[in-house]
Amino acid sequence: MLFYKAFFLFFMLSVLCGGCTKQSQRQQGITIKEGALTVGVEIGYPPMEYYDANGQTLIGFDIDLTKALAERLGLRVEYVDVAWEGILAGLNTNRYDIAINITILPERQNKYNFTEPYIDSSITIVALKGPRFKIERPEDIAGHSVCYQSDTTAQYFTERLSGQGISFTSYSYDKILNCFDDLTLGRVDLIVVDNIVAFDYAGKEDSPFEVIWQGHSDEYIGICLKKGNDILTNALNNALDDLFENGAMAQISQKTFNRDLVSSVRQAQKLSDVDAMEISTKRRGRVK
Repeated sequence: MLFYKAFFLFFMLSVLCGGCTKQSQRQQGITIKEGALTVGVEIGYPPMEYYDANGQTLIGFDIDLTKALAERLGLRVEYVDVAWEGILAGLNTNRYDIAINITILPERQNKYNFTEPYIDSSITIVALKGPRFKIERPEDIAGHSVCYQSDTTAQYFTERLSGQGISFTSYSYDKILNCFDDLTLGRVDLIVVDNIVAFDYAGKEDSPFEVIWQGHSDEYIGICLKKGNDILTNALNNALDDLFENGAMAQISQKTFNRDLVSSVRQAQKLSDVDAMEISTKRRGRVK
């Protein structure tokens, strides 16, 4: 009798441990490092990701966002500081699980997974305050010196203008901070940069900068993952849904920007989904 009881106990422990092993394997398969969400980030891009005045504490919109996402997934978060031009390549070499603050572009979607967007991005042109420059359209940068951060949508924007025959002097920088430094020193006339950064710099009370042109918000920022990493992509999308629905996204935005810059993105996405559904339904002949 004792033998059968011992055998039964051993059998039940084996079943339970087997289930734990399968669960552990599923959890391990979500991220590169067990129990951690590793994040590729270019530190030095305020207000999205940068160091506090003490030079040690990492702060910004994307930092608060990834911490909240990791918490929803039951993971700790670890950051990997990486140069912007190599941030997407690091996904392919499994250096980290995700790259943040990436504009969703068709050419990028062909090579990488993306989550749903969480904030919009439009191109702006920034100058020092004053009547020196009048930019009513992008082509008006002709004859000026213009700087931007390399490998960003700002570079693609200026390259398109150059391809149209607009003549200007362009400078590429590794860090957006250097663009604003050189604008302050008068080494360049204009900065081409996304709206989030532009209004962060120009919105400060004692700021010497002003946004003198802004394009339409037809581009969005999401989280980028290695192509085919659908399990983690879906998990992040579910976590994003939760953060939007419980108001956490709006709170993170208020903390960083003193305004809600995220809810309109989710609303636009819902309208886009409805439009796409209606178009699909009409194509099937169900709506006259």
